[in-house]
Amino acid sequence: MKTFPLIISSPDGDLFRGDAEMLILRGADGDLAILAGHIPFVTAVVKSNSVVETAEGERKEGVIEEGLLTIDAEKVTVLTSAFEWK
Repeated sequence: MKTFPLIISSPDGDLFRGDAEMLILRGADGDLAILAGHIPFVTAVVKSNSVVETAEGERKEGVIEEGLLTIDAEKVTVLTSAFEWK
């Protein structure tokens, strides 16, 4: 599966920085699944469970607080007030 650069960052620093196959979280208008090649996009993120499937095939689950998701041609970035891995 294709991968994309993903950064998950909070005021405490980067919580994830690497290549991912998929990111699942809840945006302002509902659940989102981000894959490589997604169109450029910006949305608010609400508190929810989230999943990162890494390039190595690992499935990492966490809880994300409110924040902002941006997708551009280069990378996917999640800026959040808090994030905790399960």
